Amino acid sequence: MSELINSIEQGLKSRVIVCLDVAHGRVVKGINFKGLKDMGDPVELAVRYQEQGADEIVFLDIKATLEQRANALEVVTRVAENLSIPFTVGGGLNTYADVAQFLNAGADKVALNSAAVKHPDLIDQIAKGFGSQCVVVAVDLNQGQSQKQDQNKPLSDYQVFINGGNTPTDLDAMQWLAQVEQRGAGEVLLTAMHRDGTGLGFDNELMSKVSEQLGIQVIASGGACKPEHFTETFLAGSDAALAAGIFHRGEFTVGQVKDELLRNGVAVRNEYLKD
Repeated sequence: MSELINSIEQGLKSRVIVCLDVAHGRVVKGINFKGLKDMGDPVELAVRYQEQGADEIVFLDIKATLEQRANALEVVTRVAENLSIPFTVGGGLNTYADVAQFLNAGADKVALNSAAVKHPDLIDQIAKGFGSQCVVVAVDLNQGQSQKQDQNKPLSDYQVFINGGNTPTDLDAMQWLAQVEQRGAGEVLLTAMHRDGTGLGFDNELMSKVSEQLGIQVIASGGACKPEHFTETFLAGSDAALAAGIFHRGEFTVGQVKDELLRNGVAVRNEYLKD
């Protein structure tokens, strides 16, 4: 927990976060949330990324909510036992009791998505019970096929999805994001589904608009395939950037991404880099 406190105190530094999308106890990766491929063991990968200098690890059981089953507590416990950097867990956390169980198992934060949409007061409960720093609300946004070339379209044209990106909602994206902040979330994990796994880079128009309108931390997610993409999203206003495939496939290390950031004047924590 001390690492988490240090991370908060050093909030001006941009964070590089590695995501472990987990299905059936294995790390997976796909394109636009589809065509999932096995990428390895979550404990081994979490330790590897910590050694490379990752600021945080996010563990998302992407099948837990869809299949209406509990998150893999045993796997989460093993990951937490091997990490000293902040560790966020999401997927299948539907009640205050679920959250308490995983925080007690070693997670520093919890990420809510479907549960937050279905029961918004859960955000308030967790923020009051454990502190806003423990609450990350994951918001998955997608845009219509006919709108994908429009770089200046308003946030109202983005659709909010739940259940691992499988179910669209009728929520207004910006109104939902504003409500998440008002209810006490400390961070928003903002995934551009239309960029996920494409290698086109983060949707920085989206990240910039949300960062300008929210007072809480915004984590960019979806589309990174090279270190330059991280620089671009931080310059656009993102507070943190999350990626998976770029690291899982061994194309770049976290250290290489941070070297690129430092070369471009982006402040990052680098005292523990090890490649």
